[in-house]
Amino acid sequence: MLNSRPLEFPRKSPALFVLTGSALLAVILIFTTVDPWLERAGILAGGLDVHVYRDGAWKILHGLPLYTEPSNVLGLMYTYTPFSTIAFIPIDMVPWRYVTNTWLVVNLLVLFGCVLMSWRILGYRLSVPLASISALLAITCAFIEPVRTTLYYGQINLVLMLLVLWDFSRGDQAKLRGIGVGLAAGIKLVPMYFVVQFIALRQWRSAVTAAAVFAASVGLTWIVLPADSLQYWTSTFFQSNRIAVDINPANQSIRGVIAHLIGGPAPVWLWLLIAGTVAGISLAVTVSLDEHGERLLAVTLAGLTACAISPFSWGHHWVWFVPLLVYLVHKAQSKPRWWIAAAAVFLSTGAWTYHWSEDFVTIGVFMLPPSWPVAQILMNGYVIVYCAVLGGSIVVLARLPRDLPESGSPRLLGNMVGRIRKSLRVS
Repeated sequence: MLNSRPLEFPRKSPALFVLTGSALLAVILIFTTVDPWLERAGILAGGLDVHVYRDGAWKILHGLPLYTEPSNVLGLMYTYTPFSTIAFIPIDMVPWRYVTNTWLVVNLLVLFGCVLMSWRILGYRLSVPLASISALLAITCAFIEPVRTTLYYGQINLVLMLLVLWDFSRGDQAKLRGIGVGLAAGIKLVPMYFVVQFIALRQWRSAVTAAAVFAASVGLTWIVLPADSLQYWTSTFFQSNRIAVDINPANQSIRGVIAHLIGGPAPVWLWLLIAGTVAGISLAVTVSLDEHGERLLAVTLAGLTACAISPFSWGHHWVWFVPLLVYLVHKAQSKPRWWIAAAAVFLSTGAWTYHWSEDFVTIGVFMLPPSWPVAQILMNGYVIVYCAVLGGSIVVLARLPRDLPESGSPRLLGNMVGRIRKSLRVS
């Protein structure tokens, strides 16, 4: 536990009644907005990405090239690191016909684990009421688009988030803290942002551990899979077009916003300028939040920032809305008005659908028809929500006690946070 005095959830907490209703609503919406067995959309008819993972593991076990030949699943190209295929070997042990449902169950359990880990970071003690609240909140989160799409495709996002949350749930000096971040980055590069977060927090041992684990994953794979490693790190890694074009409405990142606004590829210099500025502000805020005991909000904001500044972020990358909802429910225990913020996040990130035809459905507000006037705004929905969260975090920071702990933030970050708080402090 991060707190010396664990928090408790009362057995008759209002959250239990609110979340019972939201969980019931989520289940109804999941199974009524789209036929659960509809091909390419139904929640029970997915599994595309987990089969790509399995195919990658199968290829390395049979000595086949990983990046130059399409997979056996719709001819998709493999885009993850070579190390990821080693991590996916257990999936290859599951018979093909059972892979989709098995991974769906695993992801649901991991989702529940992410909610529990978020409560742990907040300092709550595991109890029956907390487990009940967590189960209801996990079911509620199953309807938000990043989670629903992760469950549908059989994505790895929730597992990676759990690894990161596990690291941040332990004390700053805990042994081997950073392993989770290093392993997550070894599988998918975006979590490397948390190494920068460790450095900003001056948690040097955690940063070194994470970087070392990531480097070990690269080195180990280079020994085991030298040809694939050479191909990935000298060629595939730089081929961003293997994912999708910037202008794709599914690109929920700052680079995607720029492309959507100008109607073409985002200039790299402009993206780097804006993304670098946003990252700097976010680091300043997360450092101060962490030092004032708001660790869950800090790590959540960091996870959302990693999605925002990434070159390409699919909607399902934004699973960091899950710990954000945990944080909002936590705040609502003492100030019910926070339920309004939780509802706003749920509504703005929900898996709302648009039926183009009987058998073609798009999911997520950013995939509404471009002809709709509001669609031009909602196309950048997650970045808009991110900006609101960043702004809200600054307001939370402004309301915290003025004095920084003795540890202090690094001078540059501390001065920046001081200026932000001075300008926004509410008397």
